[in-house]
Amino acid sequence: MKAALLGRSRGGQTSKVHIACDRKCRPLVLTLTVGQAADSPQFIPVLDKLRVRGPAGRPRTRPGAVAGDKAYSSRGNRAYLRRRNIKAVIPEKKDQTTHRKNKGRQGGRPLTHDTDLYKERNTVERLINKLKAWRGIATRYDKTPESYLAGLQLRASMIWIKDLTRTVD
Repeated sequence: MKAALLGRSRGGQTSKVHIACDRKCRPLVLTLTVGQAADSPQFIPVLDKLRVRGPAGRPRTRPGAVAGDKAYSSRGNRAYLRRRNIKAVIPEKKDQTTHRKNKGRQGGRPLTHDTDLYKERNTVERLINKLKAWRGIATRYDKTPESYLAGLQLRASMIWIKDLTRTVD
């Protein structure tokens, strides 16, 4: 891991967790970066780590759709999703919209996204709340990135176990 993966922010030394999850708030990918790292450059590495096992065959690496907030609305991220034939459910930033409109016909067509699917974007926020329900993660007691990531993965496995052992009434 990088040297301590602690970045400087207004609150002091911090780390940032980048997460991919399914619609049931179950974590699929967890990565850790320095606190001042931007979200958008981590979009592709997180999706590259995505592996979902099925009943048989190779693990699935291409989701049907990816929902994200405006921080992930970059030309590179959209091109990556288009190349892999993944539906992007990411709204366009205001400055990107005005720039496209100022270019006129050369600006291209406006981006479309599924508003109903976008409403489910809060599943990541709910997952973060589930992870932070564990005091060690919420308060960041672990000083090394290895132990912090291990705590995140342990809590993630607890979330999976709880979901998989839930009885259907």
